[in-house]
Amino acid sequence: MGIRKRHILIGGAVLAVLLALAAGLLFWGRRPFRDLEAANISAASVTLMPPDVTLELDAGEIETLAELLRDLRITRPDQSYTEYTGQAVQFTVTFADGTEAEVMDYNPFLIIDGTGWRTAYGPCEALNNFANDLLRERGG
Repeated sequence: MGIRKRHILIGGAVLAVLLALAAGLLFWGRRPFRDLEAANISAASVTLMPPDVTLELDAGEIETLAELLRDLRITRPDQSYTEYTGQAVQFTVTFADGTEAEVMDYNPFLIIDGTGWRTAYGPCEALNNFANDLLRERGG
């Protein structure tokens, strides 16, 4: 095999690997809270809109929240969530180091500190269900 053919094959293989990585990121996404533990969270609240109710989470609920946040997957930036209507569930998380993050579940979007992302449906729906279950349990 000639040197030129070998370079073409190597170039093609590199291109195929790069395309596979890009497709993987697009379809499988990344998990922005992959390493989050409940011990890293000092306080958390959730606001459901509608009905415009805010609930403070206790230690057990923070544990569940950390698990749910770890499972979230985002695929690509998408600011078109502003064109949708429906219920938004916003979690305000205060970390042990004093920093704060706002995570809004607006399936099929996840808005993290104001930046919208397309998200995997199942984990985002689980986060929404968690918030609505809290509201029902507390008589809301």
